[in-house]
Amino acid sequence: MPSSFKHLFALLFCLFAAQTFAQQPRIVSANGTLSEILVGLGLEKQIVGVDITSTYPASLDKIPKIGHNRSIAAEGILALNPDVIIYTDQSMLAPALVKQLNSSGKKLVEFKHEYSKEGAIRLIRDVGAYFNARPQAEKMVKSLEADLKKVGAPKSPKKLLFIYARGTGTLMVSGTGTSVDKMFLLAGHKNAVQGFTDFKPLTAESLITANPDILVLFSSGLESLEGAEGLLKLPGVANTTAGKNKKIVAMDGQLLTGFGPRLGKAALELSQKVN
Repeated sequence: MPSSFKHLFALLFCLFAAQTFAQQPRIVSANGTLSEILVGLGLEKQIVGVDITSTYPASLDKIPKIGHNRSIAAEGILALNPDVIIYTDQSMLAPALVKQLNSSGKKLVEFKHEYSKEGAIRLIRDVGAYFNARPQAEKMVKSLEADLKKVGAPKSPKKLLFIYARGTGTLMVSGTGTSVDKMFLLAGHKNAVQGFTDFKPLTAESLITANPDILVLFSSGLESLEGAEGLLKLPGVANTTAGKNKKIVAMDGQLLTGFGPRLGKAALELSQKVN
């Protein structure tokens, strides 16, 4: 091959490689819902790091973990040499971390995530648009909407109480405005506790006052209490309607709170387990 052709071939190869790299950035996701969306968009091979809430699909377990919201360190992310780092306004990243990443020269992108059907659809479309994968995003949106249509209104709305548990030493209840609260409403039920937002420590008095019909926990949370029997031994639980009837619902945490592509499946599963 003449040297002029070799040089031309080498130049074309470099241009092609540069274009391919530009189209396939190395991605770090600091949010489980974003990670799930990336996989749905066909970008899993480009993910080089995820936070510990990135549990679905199971193949994400093989990807290096960067930690969980405020415990994430910039050094761990930068060591993965990402081209872009994505998170949502609900990811609760430490301000110092955001400042460090912004000053690192890496692309840091925040997506707005509202806990609603509209918010989930918007997030999917926004991520799809950013990564030039709009057709794949629309497929996810259609699937989400089809799933939500399967969720019927309950004949008798129940009072649900979500307990966040990490053993008996960490017990919190969900107030209004949380992703769990929004999921209860989406499924046609209501939160047994009102009057405060976010989470508060669980007390026997507040539990008895709320008197939920059903207790809802993450599957991992219920396991940390040694199952339903352990939960029923907590002060106040046996005095509630839920405790007396042993009405306990356990769901995967990311599914229940993700408000992403599986939103319809989550609402349907909650409805079926409650009814």
